[in-house]
Amino acid sequence: MKGEGKMMIKSKMKWVGLVGLVLSAFSLFVHFLLARFTEEGIADYQSSVTIFSWRPVFENPDLSKNSPSHKRLWGQVRRLESLHPDANPRGYYTDPRSESSGYVFVRIQGGFHEIRNSICDVVVISRLLNATLVIPEIQSTTRSKGISSQFKSFAYLYNEDNFMAALVKDVKVVKTLPQNLKDARKLKNIPSFRVPNSASPYFYLHHVLPVLNKHGVVELVVSDGGCLQAVLPPHLDEYQRLRCRVAFHALRFRQEVQELATKMLHRLRAHGQPFIAFDPGLTRDALAYYGCAELFQDVHNELIQHKRAWMKKRGFVKGKLSVNSAEQRLNGSCPLMPEEVGILLRAYGYSWDTILYVSGGEVFGGQRTLTPLHAMFENIVDRTSLSAAWELNRIYGREVNLVDTKLRAPPSAVKEKNPEVWKNAGPRPRPLPPPPARPKYPYNIEGWWGWVAESDNEPESTVMELRTNAHKLLWEAIDYLICVEADVFIPGFDRDGKGRPNIASLVMGHRLYQSAASKTFQPNRKEVVRLLEENREHLYQANHTWLTSIRSHLRRSLIDGVIRASRKSKPSSFLSHPIPECSCLRFDLTKRSPHSTGAPMEASLGITHHCPKWMDSEIKTKLKDKESEEDPDEDISSSSGLFFRNSGGNHESGGGELIKEESQLDDQEELDGAD
Repeated sequence: MKGEGKMMIKSKMKWVGLVGLVLSAFSLFVHFLLARFTEEGIADYQSSVTIFSWRPVFENPDLSKNSPSHKRLWGQVRRLESLHPDANPRGYYTDPRSESSGYVFVRIQGGFHEIRNSICDVVVISRLLNATLVIPEIQSTTRSKGISSQFKSFAYLYNEDNFMAALVKDVKVVKTLPQNLKDARKLKNIPSFRVPNSASPYFYLHHVLPVLNKHGVVELVVSDGGCLQAVLPPHLDEYQRLRCRVAFHALRFRQEVQELATKMLHRLRAHGQPFIAFDPGLTRDALAYYGCAELFQDVHNELIQHKRAWMKKRGFVKGKLSVNSAEQRLNGSCPLMPEEVGILLRAYGYSWDTILYVSGGEVFGGQRTLTPLHAMFENIVDRTSLSAAWELNRIYGREVNLVDTKLRAPPSAVKEKNPEVWKNAGPRPRPLPPPPARPKYPYNIEGWWGWVAESDNEPESTVMELRTNAHKLLWEAIDYLICVEADVFIPGFDRDGKGRPNIASLVMGHRLYQSAASKTFQPNRKEVVRLLEENREHLYQANHTWLTSIRSHLRRSLIDGVIRASRKSKPSSFLSHPIPECSCLRFDLTKRSPHSTGAPMEASLGITHHCPKWMDSEIKTKLKDKESEEDPDEDISSSSGLFFRNSGGNHESGGGELIKEESQLDDQEELDGAD
């Protein structure tokens, strides 16, 4: 019996082991199956998995949207509510003629904002010349850079089919040249123009058109972020509206990029909270161009100064090599640092738990620069927080594996001694030879400490760096979409490394066109720096007077920034300020409120065109509702010593205590002032 019992136990153990093996095999199968689904991007599986590391913490998630505080922080700018997008032709405008003058082939070089400006320009030029436009080639996205062959050139960033369909009534667009012209281009037998920045229509009508008529094709090389002047004569306003149709309707990003940006927006809004988008504008080129090296220290200072020397040597920068960064900052020529932007937002009344999206393909200085901002806002996110690595890899496509060159063992610095040579080297005594030069080991010269000290020129980009530059276009496309849709947008800087409007300016122009009343702060950097310097010793324990000054300035910047952009940004980039050409008025502001004084906002911007009647529905009803709104005053206990305080008592990020303001800040008064 005992033997039979032992056999039974052994038999059960065998069955248990067998079941364990089967379960293990099944779990491995499920694991590989899910891994396969992850690679292929099965939508149902993706939507059920939490893939981002952001864990938001909110103090008061149920803030009433009808409260004065919410309206002041997140509400629309009433003085701009009557502006609406209207890029349709307004006069006589024919379809493109069947008799084309020839083909215009374009090669575009530059960053995201330069590519976007240039594409809009070449469409207008093709319409002006009555030419057939070949879809432009974006040279940052060629296969030789090591990126995926799935998406080549224009299709790497934008949707070709939508581009062609949206412009069917404006210009003829084809994907490629005819075969005979394609062969001629390979042999470099077609005329080519390296067009200057902001060339006039006269240049194309009197220099390019005759060549186009003669040869049937011309090649344009655009490298400075635009090939047509931003402000065209009044009789060419229809071409300005064509620019708007291209930028805001025809130029849609390819499906994979659009879908990922939409997912990230859903994840941002999943908690039902509005969010702020912040574009720092801290690029090395911009800092070098404006001489802002001394805003940083050590390594970063050296890198910026080296870049400025490189730009000065090639004529991109005029002036002294060494610039007083403090003076540049006081003049408003340097970017606002993330810490300063954080102080402005907290002073305006945004709480520590506000969601803040930081955009930008490059934030010079890295996390060390963003640390003070993170101390003021708990819920800081970027594209890496809202997406997984495999989601980003999907939009890159299938890329070849680039094997980095491994570091070789350093050569021996001590040469072998040859006694025979020493004996036969001549009479003694003789002087010692000079010491050998310091050997340049690969691990000594691969970083900034090598090429900054060894050469005045920038090192040639590796294949990996070129691939990363191409990926930056996709990163900035995602950032662009999120910033345009943000509830509030604030830029740290609005200029690039050539002194022209950057991607933040394009975002502000797109928001002005699409939803002019959305809150877009455009602070005057010179005024902001003056206010910050006035209270430099007490920035984190600011008094009521200083807080009022900051709030008043930011409130004014909602309107003054738009007017300032019409003078400063528009002459360089039409897309940064596409009004009045691409906007219309839905009703007369002078009849809007009996308390309105002075000329309406639209008059100062030159907007006189009224929207079509079909857009005027429900305006009177909404107007009566707004005029009858009476919001009670509310005590806001924000912004005195608040900058490092999470008001949960046990949840602190900086250790500061909240000191309530000595007196109330009247929200209703601020709302009226902003309007």
